Amino acid sequence: MPSTPSLLTLEGLWLNFGGVAALAGVSLEVNANDLFAIIGPNGAGKTSIFNCISGIYTPTRGRILFDGQDITHWKPHQRAQLRIGRTFQNIALFKGMTVLDNVKIGRHIHLHSGVLACALYYGKAAREELAHRATIEREIIDLLELQDIRNKIVGTLPYGLQKRVELARALALDPVVLLLDEPTAGMNAEETDDMVRFILYIKQVKRLTAVMIEHDMGVVMDISNRVAVLDFGQKIAEGAPLQVQKDPAVIKAYLGEDFEVA
Repeated sequence: MPSTPSLLTLEGLWLNFGGVAALAGVSLEVNANDLFAIIGPNGAGKTSIFNCISGIYTPTRGRILFDGQDITHWKPHQRAQLRIGRTFQNIALFKGMTVLDNVKIGRHIHLHSGVLACALYYGKAAREELAHRATIEREIIDLLELQDIRNKIVGTLPYGLQKRVELARALALDPVVLLLDEPTAGMNAEETDDMVRFILYIKQVKRLTAVMIEHDMGVVMDISNRVAVLDFGQKIAEGAPLQVQKDPAVIKAYLGEDFEVA
């Protein structure tokens, strides 16, 4: 029987900034329902891959396919319409707005009322906004346990909660593919455990595909089903977590000789 085509495919991606190759021929295949991790040292090209997938960068060479369709030159808003959502390594929230308002922004592609109706907030626009707010409250605020802080100003919240709000905003897109850029970076052990729990829970409930950049090897090995390793813009290994962590090239380039294989 023919193999199932991947949901997200990178074919020989090159990304050059002047004479520097941030990506050098990287190919990846992410299947539906994967929790696919991308790891590697700082400057390896991990976030460059996310920026190419989400349309912030256009690769110098190579192709990006989503469900078999070439989206290499699509604009970021077009990719959002395909329901490719993401979080950012550095929190990118509107700090002066409430939690609920930040999350609602992630829902914008699902709004269909005209500009005038939205400005005057009447008729279809009002009904649509109320319906989307109900969806957000039911499917995202409750899911991520943000009920008690939904009306608080984001900038007043602790770092770990702000990271959770950013995850909520990405979920408001109702993504098919969710790109998680270092979701536990800067968190203490308790916050990390909470974030991991939420990632696994939303993946189960939403049945989405997740691609994760993460430095915490414990998190990567515990929750991902496939791992790709980058070094200097090149893929040096890919496979199941246990397979990758035993790879000599990965140990040398990233994990270090003192890394204990489980």
